[in-house]
Amino acid sequence: MQLLCDGKTLTADGRKTRAAVGRSGLTSHKREGDLATPIGRFALRACYYRPDRISPPPLTQLPLIALSPNDGWCDDPKHELYNKPVKLPFDASHEKLWRDDHAYDLIVPLGYNDDPIIAGNGSAIFWHLAQPDWRGTEGCVAIERDAMLEILRFCDQNSVMVIEP
Repeated sequence: MQLLCDGKTLTADGRKTRAAVGRSGLTSHKREGDLATPIGRFALRACYYRPDRISPPPLTQLPLIALSPNDGWCDDPKHELYNKPVKLPFDASHEKLWRDDHAYDLIVPLGYNDDPIIAGNGSAIFWHLAQPDWRGTEGCVAIERDAMLEILRFCDQNSVMVIEP
């Protein structure tokens, strides 16, 4: 399945849903901390979910990974685990995946800057749940929960997200 994000909507299999992207918009020159969503074609790597909030697990053919309170993602360009999942406590800069809000109840890491990883080119680019006020993300693509659960049903390891203006 191909998911297409234009910065305002996400289209999958003819279905359109509202989407939020990075507060700085879309970019073809992504850098760590620029608050922009990268333009390009990215594989869907896996589906992480909060088992205490998403039960039963989402239906998808993507690899499913249940989150725990000690899960994080390294966003320190100087660290050898940059742009990779990590376990907390972690001594370098990182993002906590187990959050008080609901944004990361479902997370699909996009295959951005991961093959190969280039320090400083951006990390933790996810497809996740939108905030209730639809504010911009830090560089991710976000949609509402029911739409994400529905689209995930048709996603597998061949699925990609295309982000373009």
